[in-house]
Amino acid sequence: MLKKEITYFLTALMFFTRIPIPFKIPYSNEIMNQSQKYYAAIGLLVGAFNALIYTICQFILPVDIAIIMTMITSVLLTGAFHEDGFTDVCDSFGGGYGKEKILTIMKDSRIGAYGVIGVILLLLLKFTSLVHIAENNFWLMIFTLISAHSVSRFFSGMMIYTHEYVTDIDKSKSKPMANKALPIKNLVISSLFCLLPFIVFSEWKFLLILPLCYIGKVYLGWYFKKYIGGYTGDCLGTVQQVTEVLFYLGVLILCKFL
Repeated sequence: MLKKEITYFLTALMFFTRIPIPFKIPYSNEIMNQSQKYYAAIGLLVGAFNALIYTICQFILPVDIAIIMTMITSVLLTGAFHEDGFTDVCDSFGGGYGKEKILTIMKDSRIGAYGVIGVILLLLLKFTSLVHIAENNFWLMIFTLISAHSVSRFFSGMMIYTHEYVTDIDKSKSKPMANKALPIKNLVISSLFCLLPFIVFSEWKFLLILPLCYIGKVYLGWYFKKYIGGYTGDCLGTVQQVTEVLFYLGVLILCKFL
């Protein structure tokens, strides 16, 4: 049983990060599907590494540069996996009319004006939000970096349970995520990883941000269903990126009013 769970975790780690695994692990669609329970755990790992880089950099560099170094670390660690999905969604929904055209553009590896503009604005919003969060206190920044990555991956994974997969799974890079027939206990396990930073840091008031992230996920799910009938792997990446930013904005809102 433990060996299986380790395999599921390492599968998620290989799929969502560039962290090398020094040995071979078995692979199947079932293993990939079961690895969904560890999406939020991968977020914890990515967030913790980002927090470590920020901690080191802010001792020797100005805070804004430390934040940029942290963002670069995140991109290198994940291979810009989710940012790429966000860019594809901006291009396809911005320039496509009708389901077939949208999906065709989404599969195109080239980046267009909508994608460029979208990802620039996204990164600017991340950067400015984190700068303002860092102005509050160091531990809030650390909590935010860890929690945002975990929470956003939890809501991204939730899409698998609530919406249908719509593209040809034999051609999609997200083929392993196309199977919605997953046990609900996997989502419960993922939620526990999502809540872990709130428990460790005792930052209970920031649980109020989760409904905001959920609203973002619900809206994107509705939007995707309206225009293409469900989600693709790029759509999941978009949910992750948008809910990550919503978490940052939620922290700023709560700090202002509570």
